Amino acid sequence: MSLLATVAFSQQKADIIASYQESWRDWQSDTLKTVGMTLLANNNESKYFNDLSLWSDSLSSTPDGKAQLQQIIMAACMTQHPDGSISVDLRKGPVKRVDTYVFSNLADATITCYDNFAGELSCYTEPMDEMQWEIGDSSRVVLGYECMQATTDYHGRRWTAWFAPEIPVFFGPWKLHGLPGLILEAVADNGISYQATGIEPTERTITPMYSSDSYQRVDRKRALADEEHYRNNMEAMVRARYGATVKFENITERPKYDAQRYAAEPDYAE
Repeated sequence: MSLLATVAFSQQKADIIASYQESWRDWQSDTLKTVGMTLLANNNESKYFNDLSLWSDSLSSTPDGKAQLQQIIMAACMTQHPDGSISVDLRKGPVKRVDTYVFSNLADATITCYDNFAGELSCYTEPMDEMQWEIGDSSRVVLGYECMQATTDYHGRRWTAWFAPEIPVFFGPWKLHGLPGLILEAVADNGISYQATGIEPTERTITPMYSSDSYQRVDRKRALADEEHYRNNMEAMVRARYGATVKFENITERPKYDAQRYAAEPDYAE
């Protein structure tokens, strides 16, 4: 049993940590948005997440930690003015803004995604075999690594990726996986992209999802369809839940959410 325990523990240690810039077009403003993300990976599993979100969720997983997080946020965001009034600007503090976590596991050939869909914390699991690549002849250098090009059709998008055979890791950013080398760049046919900005060895642990029992199990396509409906009917749905007297500030007329233009996985709308 001690040997099995040692093996299980060793599989939770990452071999590499990679940072990525994730870019997409915001549906409300139709402008390009970016966020920094992190990948922890070894030969068997990976975890893709936002560092600030991981820090926030780790603290929030215990009562004491949650209280500490609230104190940190208030200290950073609260301003006392000369007249004695107090204002709070959450943009100044370490406030979680990214809900996405992606866990990939070769042992059971699954991908598990945790996110916020239609205002609810939700998760789903899908098989890895839905992503099949065709490796091309093109190459380019990314972060000093010679990378090969590959393409795949996945959940309604055509993806082009660049992977580094020199880094024998099966994974990449987001759900992207299945190539004989770490994926350092990827772009979808609607412009969503992932660009590696740094890679280094690590012994950091691939920790499980914090507060996983707070997430309800959902169907992927159903969750994405619900999220689209929520985005296009947000004010009405919030008023239906909390009362017609709810007021919204700084709300401008938004375009209708278009899955074919903005969604990473538009197959739910087919």
